[in-house]
Amino acid sequence: MRNWLFLECTKCKDRYYRVTKNTTKQGKLELKKFCRLCRAHTPHKERKK
Repeated sequence: MRNWLFLECTKCKDRYYRVTKNTTKQGKLELKKFCRLCRAHTPHKERKK
């Protein structure tokens, strides 16, 4: 089963990416995404709603 979660920017703490994650995998998801407020590609970490 897959769960919905949000990705939060590590610099400005803004959440606007919503992705799904497989529940059988362990560990936090971290992707490098474009942040609209920082105007740069920054690491985004997994956060719950």
